[in-house]
Amino acid sequence: MKTLKNHQIYYDAECPICQAYTQGFVKSGMLERNGRLAYQDIPVSQCPNWDPQRAVNEIALVNTQTGEITYGIKSLFKILSHSFPIFKPLFSAKPFIWIMSKFYAFISYNRRVIIPVKPETFAYQPSFKIHYRIGYILFTSLGTGFILTHYVPLMNGLISLGNPYREYVICSGQVFFQAFIILSLAKEKIWSYLGNMTTISFAGALLLTPMIGLNQVYPILPWINAIYFMGVVGLMVLEHIRRTKILKLGWVLTLTWVLYRIILLFIILKIQ
Repeated sequence: MKTLKNHQIYYDAECPICQAYTQGFVKSGMLERNGRLAYQDIPVSQCPNWDPQRAVNEIALVNTQTGEITYGIKSLFKILSHSFPIFKPLFSAKPFIWIMSKFYAFISYNRRVIIPVKPETFAYQPSFKIHYRIGYILFTSLGTGFILTHYVPLMNGLISLGNPYREYVICSGQVFFQAFIILSLAKEKIWSYLGNMTTISFAGALLLTPMIGLNQVYPILPWINAIYFMGVVGLMVLEHIRRTKILKLGWVLTLTWVLYRIILLFIILKIQ
């Protein structure tokens, strides 16, 4: 594997995702041992030509000899194409660059709700792009609904199957329900909270997928699947409490988040 020499990538020390993959570049030999540096630790004199806010949004890769700077997905492709020349034509194709740049932006602009930071101490923070946040909320809500639609039949006899679109409606309804609550409490934090909330729901749904796969191989009793489901819900409640503390939102939103689910469960059991 070829090492990209005389280059340094400026990563976000407050972002576990950024820390992990840049450390991977160094450990794998794609970058030199000193090939990564947290932008929070960079003195202005070291790289006077960089755009700090852009570097926060799109990771910067600096040629330490020429001072040339690339940002975002192009930085990653430059490292990867140097280590794996066979992929260089792909990484140079404009349609592929465009698609991957959108995917990169989708993650980058939502990384603070994927993994919240406590506290945010650096002067520059990721810019807020409402279309990426709305897209993220839609993706996680629909993804959660999709997984739940496949999990509910595993609890057959305990919970009715209902309409094929029921779980999608429930997940979407939770977003609107909680949006109404937070608008009355701290409307300036609505997009941060909704992003965190749907992340919790999607993470919980992902925890259900191993059980879905296991049931395909060896069917498990519905009450065992129900116990596993409740265990995941318990973890989600704890994570909701943790994240609302980080956002300094108190207990009300956790209570309403749980209340919404209890009301819906009562309705579902009532109409069985």
